[in-house]
Amino acid sequence: MSINPTASRTSSTWRSVTLLITAYLAVSVLTLAGIIALRNNTAAVNDAVWIRGTVVVASAVLTLSFVRRAARGSARAFLRLRLVTAIMLVAIVVIDVLPGTFPLWMKVEQAICGLLLLGVVLLVNGKHLRSVFTGA
Repeated sequence: MSINPTASRTSSTWRSVTLLITAYLAVSVLTLAGIIALRNNTAAVNDAVWIRGTVVVASAVLTLSFVRRAARGSARAFLRLRLVTAIMLVAIVVIDVLPGTFPLWMKVEQAICGLLLLGVVLLVNGKHLRSVFTGA
């Protein structure tokens, strides 16, 4: 019985992407739980924090669905995954460098999410997964 190293590598890469996005979702859900717990502390939770926290959880859920569909061979889901993760990564960088709007704790949380997404962006834009969808 021969082993297809390309298929094995593809499967391993999708496991890594799924793990990173699952961690991103977990951090996001925990953050939203923290926002809810601190809702009466206006220094820690403002309107921007509520909006960002909710949007990040929603995007993480969508992103996980893109990962699952792309891993099953959906080229459209793969494209969506590549776009959403890159856009969210850029949004996180902007949030972390802009002064004022978000408290420090949220910027730290977003930096953690950014590192997780950076790993995903590197994997899904790498030659291997792109070649799976282009047939190259």
